[in-house]
Amino acid sequence: MKGPLFYSKILLFGEYGIIKDSKGLSIPYNFYNGALKVDKNPSEKAIKSNEGLKRFAAYLENIDDSLVQFDMDALNHDLDEGMYFDSSIPQGYGVGSSGALVAAIYYNYAKDKITVLENLTREKLLNLKAIFAEMESFFHGKSSGLDPLNSYLSIPILINSKDNIEATGIPAQQSNGKGAVFLIDSGVIGETAPMVSIFMENMKQEGFRNMLKDQFIKHTDACVEDFLTGNIKSLFKNTKQLSKVVLNHFKPMIPTQFHDLWKKGLETNQYYLKLCGSGGGGYILGFTEDIEKAKQALAGYKLEVVYNF
Repeated sequence: MKGPLFYSKILLFGEYGIIKDSKGLSIPYNFYNGALKVDKNPSEKAIKSNEGLKRFAAYLENIDDSLVQFDMDALNHDLDEGMYFDSSIPQGYGVGSSGALVAAIYYNYAKDKITVLENLTREKLLNLKAIFAEMESFFHGKSSGLDPLNSYLSIPILINSKDNIEATGIPAQQSNGKGAVFLIDSGVIGETAPMVSIFMENMKQEGFRNMLKDQFIKHTDACVEDFLTGNIKSLFKNTKQLSKVVLNHFKPMIPTQFHDLWKKGLETNQYYLKLCGSGGGGYILGFTEDIEKAKQALAGYKLEVVYNF
């Protein structure tokens, strides 16, 4: 294995909003991970990954040298040896599969790289984020660079605005807490690019822009504050509002078979659902004050608990 494992991430709050300067909070999710490897007898999956990495390497050759430089000789040599990205992170699920890959390539092949052990000033964080955005745009057409940043540093990241990000601490989990953040598998693979283009198209309408500012960003910012300060009562109040706004204004991003389930959560208060990443499939994030009640209400769906209150 080349270098350490890089973990998946979950953007708890901030999807779409951070494009327009809302707050955001991204946490590592150690359940899934990936690493660069070379095998003597590669599987079909490994061969496919190697081919994809070769295309990515060709793209990296053309990144502006003033931003980042790679040891392309070493990278191409390892790719010729059959190197691939061995990952348990599901693709198209909103948990940062390409982010972990970008972090692994940067860690192993960037020259003069910024390391996790340094004093991570805001300037260094923004520099890393810019490098990662450029690298990851190979996969998505446009990237904020946050997923690789989270994967690379493996610590929670607080986004205050585009130009203001910081490493942060989050309240310790209560292992026996009834409240929880959980994931539901929608069973559908989501694609980021088409969802982002629907959002950008909607942004051309004044009504949508106003809703984003007055409702979506307002509740997103409040949720981030509540989560970080451990104000659980207020957090659930704001998460409910956020869930309602998403159901009313981001319907294309919610797989159709989940529309009624989403509504049921708002009506019963047993759980509230929100997008995990860009939506369109993959995982859906859930928040509940009582995980046992949520499990009963969502019987038939596979729930993965991410965090306990």
